[in-house]
Amino acid sequence: MKKLDKSLFEKLRGVASNDGRGRAHHTLHPEPTDPVQRMCVAINPGSYIQPHRHASPPKWELFLILEGSASILIFNDNATVTERIDLTANGSIQACEIPQETWHTLVVHTNGTILVEIKPGPYEPLTDKDFAAWAPKEGEKTARDLEKKL
Repeated sequence: MKKLDKSLFEKLRGVASNDGRGRAHHTLHPEPTDPVQRMCVAINPGSYIQPHRHASPPKWELFLILEGSASILIFNDNATVTERIDLTANGSIQACEIPQETWHTLVVHTNGTILVEIKPGPYEPLTDKDFAAWAPKEGEKTARDLEKKL
C-alpha cells in the first residue's frame, strides 16, 4: 500500500530545500515503463520549469494540489500566455488536466507546495517533453528572469 502522508511531504520538502532545482519527486509507479506515471512532487517558488508540451506521443497531464498554491500557464505557439489556472489546496480549483500537445509550465507561489502529477506512460526521457524553443533552457540566466515574470 502506498500512502501520501505528512511524513512523506516533510521528507520531500527537505530534499527540495536542498536541491538546486527547488523540487523533489517521489514516484508511485513501479518503473518507467508503467502505463500510468504517478508522482508526488514538492516544489518551491523560483523552481523554473521550461515551457513544454507532450507531443510525441501526444499525452495529457494532470496536476492535483495537496498543499500550497501554484499556477499552470498555457501558451500558444507564439509564446503568449492564453490561460492561467490557479491551483490552491482547499481552494476553488484543486486539479487541472492539461490536454495533449498543449504548451504549459507550472509556477509555484508557496514554499513547500505539494502536488500529485499523473500522465500516461511509459516514460521515455528523450521524447517525454518537447521543450519550447522560445523559452530559455533550465539553468540559463534568462530562465530565472522568465520564471519571475510569469
